Amino acid sequence: MTIRRSALLVLAAVFTLSGCGDKIEPGTTKKSPPGTHRVAVSTALLIDQPLMYDAVATVQAGFTSNLASKITAMVKEIRVTEGARVKTGDKLVLLDRAQAMAGLSQAEAALTEAKKALGAAVSGREAAATSKELAYATYQRYQNLKKAGSVGVQEYDEVDARHRQAEAALMQAEALVEAASARVQQAEAAVSSARVTLSDTVITAPYDGIISARLVDEGVLATPGTPLLTIEATSGYRVDMVLSEAYIEHVRPQQKVSVQIPALKADPLEGTISTIVPSADERSRSFLIKVSLPADQEVKSGMFARVQIPLGRSTHLLVDRKAVVTRGQLTGLYLVDSENVAHYRLIRTGKVYGDAIEVLSGLKDGDRYVEEPPLTLADGARVEVAP
Repeated sequence: MTIRRSALLVLAAVFTLSGCGDKIEPGTTKKSPPGTHRVAVSTALLIDQPLMYDAVATVQAGFTSNLASKITAMVKEIRVTEGARVKTGDKLVLLDRAQAMAGLSQAEAALTEAKKALGAAVSGREAAATSKELAYATYQRYQNLKKAGSVGVQEYDEVDARHRQAEAALMQAEALVEAASARVQQAEAAVSSARVTLSDTVITAPYDGIISARLVDEGVLATPGTPLLTIEATSGYRVDMVLSEAYIEHVRPQQKVSVQIPALKADPLEGTISTIVPSADERSRSFLIKVSLPADQEVKSGMFARVQIPLGRSTHLLVDRKAVVTRGQLTGLYLVDSENVAHYRLIRTGKVYGDAIEVLSGLKDGDRYVEEPPLTLADGARVEVAP
């Protein structure tokens, strides 16, 4: 009797709990049945998308210059290091000024002497001009006396000779002034050249840029043409890409293209095709294309880039990337049938378009799939579509 009474109590408790489970309190919803997953469901649709060709490219500086010495002098000071940003006119390298200063002093001394010589020549010309005027006046008087018969032939000839000598002396004095003026101009040019040489002892930045290489150290003897620094412009970056001849008809100068630089971890940049090298590489049958980039302080030469070349438009079957489930080497989706049962189906994916991915096979237009499958979702599980 005791065992039978205990069994009856257990059955009564079970029926009581079952009855309570069917009640729904006001203001609440009925929970999903056990084994049912509440998920968001989307429908696969064919979407018209632009057809793109991804070309591999490399970021290049718009301007790169090797800064070299114009004179032979010792490198006294280098004021920048690799990676330093500089402005136009900044002093980058100082060379020894001793020899240039000596050359300038010598040129200035020569100019002073030339100016003194010019002054003396001008004074001589003025004296010769005065003598010539006096000789000419005397000559005019003696001509009148000769006509009147009041002067002898010998005396007249002497006056005429002195007049001719005075004219010759004036011409010689004028020639000396011209020669002295030429020497002054030469001396002035030498001074200007010496000043330029002195200014060449300071190497400045030709434009705003970044020092990409330091090629010498202090104490080295710099000679004309020897590169000291390499500078890259901070504006006007571009990407250089090699494009197969099969796609050359799809590009043109000033065309806008999308440039993705993965290292920046940012949105694609809008580039402009600036140059299409007209001759193809005969080995690769490809053309060099240069794409100008907008000003961006984060871009650096040598970075890897991809340029998207539009080839037309095509239709793609796209799904949310979060819907794709990878199991080892298998890639699939959870499709939802008319009975709201999830079935794992293998698919083959293609290109990625932002948050969407192309499905090449295993899915058709209109199929419903789970947008973001939970880890506990299994093949054959029933789902409840979230609103």
